[in-house]
Amino acid sequence: MKLVESIMKRNPCYTAGRKITVKGLMLHSVGCPQPKASAFISSWNSPSHDTSCVHGFIDGNDGTAYQTLPWNHRGWHCGSGPKGSGNNTHIGVEMCEPACIRYTSGSSFTCSDTATAKAVVKRTYKTAVELFAMLCEKYSLDPLADGVIISHKEGCARGIASSHGDPEHLWLQLGTGYTMDGFRRAVKAAMGADQKPDRNAWYRVRKAWADASSQKGAFQELSNARKCADKNPGYSVFDESGKALYKGKGSRK
Repeated sequence: MKLVESIMKRNPCYTAGRKITVKGLMLHSVGCPQPKASAFISSWNSPSHDTSCVHGFIDGNDGTAYQTLPWNHRGWHCGSGPKGSGNNTHIGVEMCEPACIRYTSGSSFTCSDTATAKAVVKRTYKTAVELFAMLCEKYSLDPLADGVIISHKEGCARGIASSHGDPEHLWLQLGTGYTMDGFRRAVKAAMGADQKPDRNAWYRVRKAWADASSQKGAFQELSNARKCADKNPGYSVFDESGKALYKGKGSRK
């Protein structure tokens, strides 16, 4: 998984600065035919976008995960229901959707290229599993426990979110076979004992450790981080402590 920090500091949700105790994770899909995470980040990172803000987007074209709020900030991703709001307890992540679908009514849509659409969904699903596994480890969450990992649709059914059908509507109508129960099991498996002991270690590619805004990506495989640094002149690979491990081949002194 490639994780890029792209905090939307101009969004009113970020500037409100409210924090939460993370008790769960909520999975969304964007509800429109747009696979590019950058399109949402660009338009939402504005003082005028005062209706929604999420903790992350997953790009449909390459599977990159973008962190757009600090994980412990209160997001505006699910609205509320008769029993309160998941915004107060859950991190919210949006999966981007295929460009080849067209919504007709509510959550119903047509699709002009099923193979391409399924490839986009498979890509975002895979990254979502990896990202949620990382977050469950970070916050000591059990993905199989009741209410820990839920979809927006499930949040609505539990009375803590607005009336939406995502992301199950996308998975079902495209015939992917994905379900939230399967997703939770996949997250649990990604956290299994067969994972590498340094799963929490991330190699970050930046111009300088202190220059977080220059980050090109965060990688769990050092070899992938080195490749990224090689492609970006002036960039190096840093470990979690800020120690420079590798200077890219295109770097300039």
